Amino acid sequence: QVQLVESGGGLVQAGASLRLSCVASTGTLNTYAMAWFRQTPGAERAEREFVAAITWSGRDTEYTDSVKGRFTISRDNAKNTGYLQMDNLKPEDTAVYICAAKPGYYGPHEVDYDSWGQGTQVTVSS
Repeated sequence: QVQLVESGGGLVQAGASLRLSCVASTGTLNTYAMAWFRQTPGAERAEREFVAAITWSGRDTEYTDSVKGRFTISRDNAKNTGYLQMDNLKPEDTAVYICAAKPGYYGPHEVDYDSWGQGTQVTVSS
């Protein structure tokens, strides 16, 4: 496992952009797939919604349909950091965004991941 710390969240208006960062404070991410999930306040069972994922090499990526064309996941292994560039933000993107990592290939489910950050709040006003 690695310890992950997110940053970059904030309060923005609809149509704005934010870039989230996820740095491994311990361990190395070089052999880990990374993903971003989001958790909406008040959601039943507070389940985490898959947003995007990227392989350790950065070659493969996957996005949930609602963010395709607006969000871009990337990573810089030399900096032990992953990113989520979020453009054209919408009020429905409001959530706590949580970074996750796992050895091997990525998956779209919470149970696939063994390392989690604490999350960073993103609020989009209309």
